[in-house]
Amino acid sequence: MPAQYFYRPLNNRGFMTISIQLPVDVEAKLEHLATLTGRSKVFYVTEAILEHLDDIEDLYLVERELDAIRDGVSVPIPHIEMIKHYAGMGCP
Repeated sequence: MPAQYFYRPLNNRGFMTISIQLPVDVEAKLEHLATLTGRSKVFYVTEAILEHLDDIEDLYLVERELDAIRDGVSVPIPHIEMIKHYAGMGCP
């Protein structure tokens, strides 16, 4: 079952409150980890989101660009051209 979430406005500390429903086994694992380490479940959920959000965003952007290439809307740039482009910008 996918997690369900609900957004609430930012609180007075600049954080957004989100309520999620996790599968029972995931919640139990999270509870166990929090108990073992003395950290909150919120800490670990926040860490997981921060750790993986950029990767998930990158994946979706790549999939969207691949669809655009397949649909003929976008044209891929050869790897050697990208190397030349970035080498001229002082990138390693």
